[in-house]
Amino acid sequence: MRKVTLQDARAIAGIYNYYIEHTTSTFELEPVSEEEIRNRILSISSRYPYYVEESGGQVTGYCYAHLWKERAAYARTLETTVYVAPGEERKGIGTRLMNRLIDDCRQAGIHSLIACITADNHPSLLLHEHLGFVQVSRFQEVGFKFGRWLDIVDCQLLLSAEE
Repeated sequence: MRKVTLQDARAIAGIYNYYIEHTTSTFELEPVSEEEIRNRILSISSRYPYYVEESGGQVTGYCYAHLWKERAAYARTLETTVYVAPGEERKGIGTRLMNRLIDDCRQAGIHSLIACITADNHPSLLLHEHLGFVQVSRFQEVGFKFGRWLDIVDCQLLLSAEE
């Protein structure tokens, strides 16, 4: 595992576009370009942790934290994102990535992490439950993809009891 670089944009776009085109894991509807991913990497990694996992020189997964809400009072609450390359599931990649992200956020003084997960994404819900996240909300029919309405679930992990 290592920090993301701009050279990872093509691999990340490939992973993410699979999920856009074939799953309800993301509510984006159109594939994103390598350039768009590069811009996102620049924007996110300049302020927050962003990691990739590799095997045999190939990116097999990635994760990052980003601002959950814009208002200043939310500054110590971040949202998490994690994706594993198709065919690489159930190898512990998501767990390793998220554990590193959680540790970094804890060390940086982040108080709360939020994972916004499509309600039918059972592997992601199980991963987050395993990591200690707790479901705190469910929003019904907030996204429309592949001809159907989708619910989302917010899961939260409190990192510290301090102010």
